[in-house]
Amino acid sequence: MPHPLIDRAFYEAITHFDESDTAQETYYRIMETVTESGGRKDTVRNQILRTYAMLFCEDYALAPGQPAGPDEVEATADRLHTGTMGYDPRHWYRMQHHFPIIDEDNYDRFAALVIADLSAGPLHEAAVNGEDMLLVGEANPLDMTPSQRRRQRVRVIRTGGGMA
Repeated sequence: MPHPLIDRAFYEAITHFDESDTAQETYYRIMETVTESGGRKDTVRNQILRTYAMLFCEDYALAPGQPAGPDEVEATADRLHTGTMGYDPRHWYRMQHHFPIIDEDNYDRFAALVIADLSAGPLHEAAVNGEDMLLVGEANPLDMTPSQRRRQRVRVIRTGGGMA
């Protein structure tokens, strides 16, 4: 989803959302920006939620192009890990970014964080430099047995040219 508004400043606004009114204003302004592509108007928010659904919600019965909702984002958040396949909290993406609860109030902000990070944040930089990648594993790794964790299916999400 290459979009000129999904840049490092947007990523910074999301990561500083709880600390700054300016960051909140920037976040909301960008998320509600209306764009037009192929004669179709849409908000950046909807574009982000559709991209998130396409990348991470394949196990859900979402129609093609349908945006992820709070339930889908919450259910998939624990599948996202950075670095190697470690199960300590520093590898869990949502815990690194202090999202212990994902609900109606912040699901779109979490999805925007992931997409902005893949497009213009540290995950993008790491992908370009061949360092840590975003890994997509199975749901609820804490509920798995060690054998299940070893056999789980993992996908690496790489960015290329600003797109997740």
